[in-house]
Amino acid sequence: MVNDTISDFLTRIRNANNSKHQLVEVKATKMTKNLAEILKEEGLIEDFQIFEAGIKTSIIISLKYLGQNRKPVITELKRISKPGIRVYIREKDIPNLLGSVGVTILSTSEGIISDRKAKSLKIGGEILCKIG
Repeated sequence: MVNDTISDFLTRIRNANNSKHQLVEVKATKMTKNLAEILKEEGLIEDFQIFEAGIKTSIIISLKYLGQNRKPVITELKRISKPGIRVYIREKDIPNLLGSVGVTILSTSEGIISDRKAKSLKIGGEILCKIG
């Protein structure tokens, strides 16, 4: 049983990226669905699909690579706010990652959103992770 679904989600993607796998399967929760949607909107993954097999629901994520030598688009995955230590940030303090190429994912009163959307809505929240 996994207690931290976000860390499990990030670790599975990191491991698949390092092994140059095309597909990775993660457990489907509301949180992982929202994270996958943000990654697709930001262009960091190709696509994702939700599969239901009986009581088990999972998300199959198609990773994105560049060029002939398959350089991963996602180079950094880091969990910031953890179950034991929560990290909150105001809108004006949200950092730009990798020259605005990366994305910071926040949990706000508007739901799980990217840093760009949080800045446009002028709201802060809990920093879940940084992906670049």
